[in-house]
Formats: sequence, structure tokens, C-alpha cells
Amino acid sequence: MEATIAFPLLIGLVAVALFFDFLNGLHDAANSIATIVSTRVLRPHYAVFWAAFFNFIAFLFFGLHVAETVGKGIVDASIVTPAVIFSALVGAIVWNIVTWVAGIPSSSSHALIGGLVGAGVAKAGTGAIVWSGLGKTVAAIVLSPATGFVLALVLVLVVSWLFVRQTPFAVDNTFRVLQFFSASLYSLGHGGNDAQKTMGIIAVLLYSQG
Repeated sequence: MEATIAFPLLIGLVAVALFFDFLNGLHDAANSIATIVSTRVLRPHYAVFWAAFFNFIAFLFFGLHVAETVGKGIVDASIVTPAVIFSALVGAIVWNIVTWVAGIPSSSSHALIGGLVGAGVAKAGTGAIVWSGLGKTVAAIVLSPATGFVLALVLVLVVSWLFVRQTPFAVDNTFRVLQFFSASLYSLGHGGNDAQKTMGIIAVLLYSQG
């Protein structure tokens, strides 16, 4: 672990982490509000506040497991320095901007994990990697979309059969209410998972500075 850095520089690094979080919002905010806005259940501004609230309170329901994995379970926390954190964040920020400008749907979480692994390997070699934590993350890259795909197919079939005899008007009214719950649950899940990654980065940065 390197010597502690000046407090203003530490604050600056936290600000870089928060800037990454802001760019992450550009990518991910639409996920939480897409359905509830496209069906005109809520106006975009109200939908953003709705999603932000449930993202924020998610730690009360799910704890801080993802933040702990990012902070201590991807690379060995003892080799993390301000330079490692800065390199990881800049790598993720650049990729976020490239994919945003190009309109490419991408995962900010995996961009940050990749940046952290790359910076850790550059600092201390492959021995710096916590393979168990990285393995979980790599598995999630494959399992998350596959699981979502299968569950969506099943739910569409179930809902179609349940409402097959309902009028379009009745279905529309029912699902306008249910979309409040689905958007809330999605935002809770997002806050309990994706929103915690920057918390983990800031935590390991503070840990590295004692």
C-alpha cells in the first residue's frame, strides 16, 4: 500500500468516481423508466424521480454485498492505490463515453470491473486478481441476459393466458397500475446491484488511504 495522498487529491478521486456514476446514469436510467414512460403512465421527469428513489433505498433491502465484492473481491485490496483506482475509472469512463456516443447498449458495471482488473494486473500481475470474485462476475455476464430472456418468455406466456378473455381496456387499466410496481421492483434490483459498484470503488479507495 502506498503512502497516503493529500486530502484534496483524495476528494478529486472520489469526484472522478462520482463522474463515472453520472455517466452510468446516462446508460442505465432509461432501463428503469422505459416501460412506464413509453406507455405514458408517468411523464419522464416524474419517472426519473420515481426510479431514483427506489434505487437509493435499495441498500435497506439488499445490503451491500455487491459493493463488498467490487471493493474487496475483484482485486486484492492491499495492492489498490490511488493510481490503480484512477486508471480503472478513466478506462471505464472512456468506454462509457464511446458506447454512449455510438449508441451501443453496454454494461457500465463490466466496464468498471474490466478497468479495475486491468489496472490491478498492470500494478501487480495476475496474482492481484481475486479469481473467485472475478469468476462470479464473468458468470453473470452470461447468465444475466440468458436468465432474463427465459423468464421473459415464460412471463409473456403466463400473462397472455391469464388475460386472454379480458378486453383491451381492462388489460390496459390493470397494467398501468402494475407498471408502477414493476418499475419500482426493477429500480430496487438495480439499486441493490448495479448502483453499488461505485460505492465499492470509493470504499476501497478510502481503505487504501487508511
